[in-house]
Amino acid sequence: MRALVYGLARSGESATARLEAQGDEVVPVDRSLGNEEELSLLDGIDVVVKSPGVPGEVPLVAEAHTRGIPVWSEIELGFRLLAPGTRVIGVTGTKGKTTTVQLLGAMFRAAGRDVVLAGNEHTPLSAVEAGDLVVCELSSFQLEDVATLACEIAVLLNIEPDHLNRYDSMDDYRAAKLRIFERAGTRIVQRGSGLPGTEFSAQDPLPAEPLIRGTHNRENAAAATAVARAAGLDDDAIAEALRSFPGVPHRLEPVAEIDGVRYVNDSKATNVGAALRALSAFAGEPVHAIFGGSPKGQSFAPLADAIGADIRSIHLVGEAATELAVALRDVPFDDDRTIARAVAHAASIAQPGDVVLLSPACASYDQYSSFEERGEDFRRAVSGLLPNG
Repeated sequence: MRALVYGLARSGESATARLEAQGDEVVPVDRSLGNEEELSLLDGIDVVVKSPGVPGEVPLVAEAHTRGIPVWSEIELGFRLLAPGTRVIGVTGTKGKTTTVQLLGAMFRAAGRDVVLAGNEHTPLSAVEAGDLVVCELSSFQLEDVATLACEIAVLLNIEPDHLNRYDSMDDYRAAKLRIFERAGTRIVQRGSGLPGTEFSAQDPLPAEPLIRGTHNRENAAAATAVARAAGLDDDAIAEALRSFPGVPHRLEPVAEIDGVRYVNDSKATNVGAALRALSAFAGEPVHAIFGGSPKGQSFAPLADAIGADIRSIHLVGEAATELAVALRDVPFDDDRTIARAVAHAASIAQPGDVVLLSPACASYDQYSSFEERGEDFRRAVSGLLPNG
């Protein structure tokens, strides 16, 4: 087989390695090389394997469709390469995917089961060569180009406005998410979604209360519990994981407490809905909020509407600061531009018992290569407040 691998980041590198290992010829295309419009690269190609960051309308992909060349996501390739009999649990949703996947991993390990975590923020699925059970985190981008992916259990956590700088409409975004249910066995869905399947909600009784805070995390825990039960785990193992799972870095992550002020890193809050969940998690507590980053085509009006007396100060950063300032026109804020200045500013006015919360409501690509890098910058800024920082 002759495959064109489009996008050479982590998933593209993994796809290339697996294809070459089985003797296939790979034609690599890296957008940074400027060869993405060389349509002759498709000559003699049997399949295009597309990294999730590559939009479907780019010339090479559009031409592949015109020529009838199959276009697969790296997830589709990875699924085809799994050992026969491998069980796949798929998890998608606008927010909560990584937390739910890692919590499921903790549940299966508590039950003494071997499990591999793969997908969006984990090992690329095409790199998984062994394992009886795979829990796979699936973004809408990864689900756009699947053809045979079949999850034994598939869960859709939620759908909220996101990635509207890539999709023409919410309907298109929703359609990509719903592809997780194609060929799925058991479907797990949010109560009230109107979708058929086993329902979950944040109000469900659980075998134990989760260690991680926030109503949204209790909903993630309820979804994970529904999946674990569908997979045959007993409640003792589920309870053990719920009580001990500490959460995921960059998601309401406690960074430090300095002079009675708590600093919380929620850099993964890359849209308005996630930032609203973070504010809800600290309802009733004095919060100094840091918002901003690169825009994603979403309205900031719901965020402005959520600002109440608990929000003691607002600090804007990054490219979206101007747009946020318009939405927050009736609310006092400071345009601090960078996270380092925002942390220092918030620390200078925070009182013991207050929370300084980074929950950007935006992507990170204006000033950082990833939300992880942004979260690390927040940690460094907080560390700099320490006497020996």
